[in-house]
Amino acid sequence: MNQACSVALVGAGPGDPELLTVKAMKRLQAADVVLSDDLVDPRVLALLRPEARLLRVGKRGGCVSTEQRFIHELMIRESRAGQRVVRLKGGDPFVFGRGGEEIDALRAAGIDVEVVSGLTSGLAAPASLGIPVTDRRCTPGVALVTGHNGESGIQPDWAALAKSRLTLVIYMGVARAAGIVQALLDGGLAADTPAAAIAAAHTAKQRQQVCTLGDLPAMLQRERLASPAILIIGQVVGLSVAYRELLEQLSNDPSIAQAG
Repeated sequence: MNQACSVALVGAGPGDPELLTVKAMKRLQAADVVLSDDLVDPRVLALLRPEARLLRVGKRGGCVSTEQRFIHELMIRESRAGQRVVRLKGGDPFVFGRGGEEIDALRAAGIDVEVVSGLTSGLAAPASLGIPVTDRRCTPGVALVTGHNGESGIQPDWAALAKSRLTLVIYMGVARAAGIVQALLDGGLAADTPAAAIAAAHTAKQRQQVCTLGDLPAMLQRERLASPAILIIGQVVGLSVAYRELLEQLSNDPSIAQAG
């Protein structure tokens, strides 16, 4: 990698610094300048060298965010100045992280790019609750989808996903949960399909709840689970200890299902 004119797009993982890759750790500890997303855990940022410059360039839905074009310009400027630049992203740079756009901008400017993959929350969050997203007894696979319409306006085909029997792992879906659930129900997915929501996975603020698809919007409101959160829908949720405990509670006290 040409240190004089290069940028590393580094995945910071879901939160816990012990989930960083060895390569990610090396790039962070060698960086002169780090452009960090809001979702990067403070424990990860604490690993930077004291002399490294930390530039916060967060992009959060519904919040004041750094313009993507400005992030591109900043990476190019710092790299051309001879700085070892790391663009640090929560999760993985290529999973809803706009890594593709950033690579295009850097390459167009003649900047070398290295991508250091990270553990995406769409896999790490379910694992924290003991949910095996591709358990072959329940599903032929997993779909990572966004609940937020991108700038292109492309939306997931919820009806097709409802019929796919895939585990659905939904990013940025809390605010639109009611519409997503209704679309899946309209597509034929059963209301009693197991579901889960996990907020701030692998951080000190992690919270999680299991329920059924039909109860998902009410549960999110009742428990005040907010972004950043991952929604998991599918039979694999039923394999978790938390879901089995929920079924046991319901069998002992059916009124729990109407709580809230």
